Amino acid sequence: MDGRSVGLFMFWKRNSKPVGVARGNHAIPEGRRVYAIGDIHGRDDLFAQMMDLIRADHARRGPADLTIVLLGDLIDRGPASAAVVERAIRLREEFPDTRLLIGNHEECFLAALTGDVRRLRYFMRIGGDATVRSYWNDDGSLDAASFEEVAERLPDLVPAEHVRFLGMGEDVIEIGDYAFVHAGIRPGVPLEKQSMTDLRWIRDEFLDDMSEHGKMIIHGHSISAEPDEQMNRIGIDTGAFRSGILAAICLEGEARRYLFARETELQLIA
Repeated sequence: MDGRSVGLFMFWKRNSKPVGVARGNHAIPEGRRVYAIGDIHGRDDLFAQMMDLIRADHARRGPADLTIVLLGDLIDRGPASAAVVERAIRLREEFPDTRLLIGNHEECFLAALTGDVRRLRYFMRIGGDATVRSYWNDDGSLDAASFEEVAERLPDLVPAEHVRFLGMGEDVIEIGDYAFVHAGIRPGVPLEKQSMTDLRWIRDEFLDDMSEHGKMIIHGHSISAEPDEQMNRIGIDTGAFRSGILAAICLEGEARRYLFARETELQLIA
């Protein structure tokens, strides 16, 4: 497209620390096992590998009620956003209790699908050009198209099932002593009174706050080289679209452990 440049905004959290198996006072109800997957950002290859890791880990640890939480930002930046959304939809056929949080990138994608050129421009600027390409399937015609043409045609290229799935995502998921959100929460505000904007977009005010939130917050949105464990939150966005590493956390009882899908290998810290 004429005159377009794409900015990839990186938000690396400071001072993340090494991780292994961790235990604390936070717990998931007995008989339940929860896997939460960090921001996938169009890396369907890593998503597929992660699901194989989860299947193997779940099978070897014995029966439990299984919940899979997708922390949002399935799309943008990576090369295969449409495939990621399709895989996420199909997960419910195998794992009925698969739940999706809406990330800020899903929010912007859904806004861009209204045909609003201004919203499309913003979406493209934050990495949505990769998502558009994954649905467009013709780089030549896309490169030649104006923003107005893209805004008009894109809604017809995205399957209604994909729009419906993303639009039905949640903003907060509470399980036991844990709360799952995409970006974070506004410190000092009860979970039930959090604004949608903060849950999908907040950064420093949440990341830099060390106060007790009532529940341990599991989140993505802010990239760290490895899972970022703090006394009141755990961030698991490892920048998959750029690092080639997708992280997930498994919660069971008072234990938690991490799984990593990598471009060159699969690794489980158990």
